[in-house]
Amino acid sequence: MSEMTAVRLTGWQKPPEVTRVPVPEPGPGEVLLKVAGAGVCHSDLHVMDWPAGALPYDLPFTLGHETSGWVHTLGPGTQNTGLREGDAVLVYGPWGCGVCPACARGAENYCHRAAELRAAGGGLGLDGGMAEYMLVPSARLLVPLGDLDPRTAAPLTDAALTPYHAVKRSLHKLVPGTAAVVIGVGGLGHMAVQLLKALSPADVIAVDVASDKLDLAAGAGADHCVPAGEGDADRIRTLTGGLGATLVLDCVGADATMATAAACAAVEADITVVGLAGGTLPVTFGAVPFEAAVSIPYWGTRPELAEVVALARAGRIRPHVEVHPLGEAGEVYQRLRDGRVDGRAILVPTAEA
Repeated sequence: MSEMTAVRLTGWQKPPEVTRVPVPEPGPGEVLLKVAGAGVCHSDLHVMDWPAGALPYDLPFTLGHETSGWVHTLGPGTQNTGLREGDAVLVYGPWGCGVCPACARGAENYCHRAAELRAAGGGLGLDGGMAEYMLVPSARLLVPLGDLDPRTAAPLTDAALTPYHAVKRSLHKLVPGTAAVVIGVGGLGHMAVQLLKALSPADVIAVDVASDKLDLAAGAGADHCVPAGEGDADRIRTLTGGLGATLVLDCVGADATMATAAACAAVEADITVVGLAGGTLPVTFGAVPFEAAVSIPYWGTRPELAEVVALARAGRIRPHVEVHPLGEAGEVYQRLRDGRVDGRAILVPTAEA
């Protein structure tokens, strides 16, 4: 049996290991991908940092829930799915049961049987894409990339899909003359800025503690860039004529950023938290503007991922990436933890890819 290199989580509160594992063989209904790239997501750090027993995942498993690649081998029963060997595809990240009402409409991120599955998808309890090959349990989880380069497309599956789903919920409010704020211009945040510019007429205001992240936001199309810290909410209110922002998308989710979100939001605004930093926001009289809605959406649907791909193919959005060999996973995760990743880092099986 042939072997491949993979980045595996082998213990809780431990860094991942680059090791050798057998190349999987696809069974009935399964598809084996040759991996082009796997995004390095901040949520991986949260998974690593949880103590034993906090998550239902069984160890070890291969990391990488943000994956692109080429169809390598079609398992029995997949010949009539429209896929062919060599097709460039994205792997839809959240894997549900596939048959419940939520999964039937493509919302596997909200699978009704999620608690029974003991895994959220490849790279989140099951083997993911930080390897030379990845086994996908069903062809339904693959979205064709068309003419997009799969080597740099992996972030579309999470870094773009997650803010796309969040922004789409509020598009009816983002009429001309409104403003949208993106707090935290990392992997998700720099895509959120592009999505807001592509989908709405709202002014986009980016907030971050780092000047290079604000430069990234400006390059992504932000109309205004505000340094995070004391007075940031007041400056946003000044930029919005005192009204505040109609949508505040918090891509960090810490106490400080959620406080800023509430302080700069307009009456009837949407405060949407997609960051996983574990902060809290008191929802009491006076703590948030009147009729402001606070929500915490999770990922996005399979149809929405196809919509994200369509935006990317049209040139409306483009992930800003830095590419690293698979063997440098440990160093890249440390750079991510230190806030030194520019946009989204991608791990590829070979340095040349």
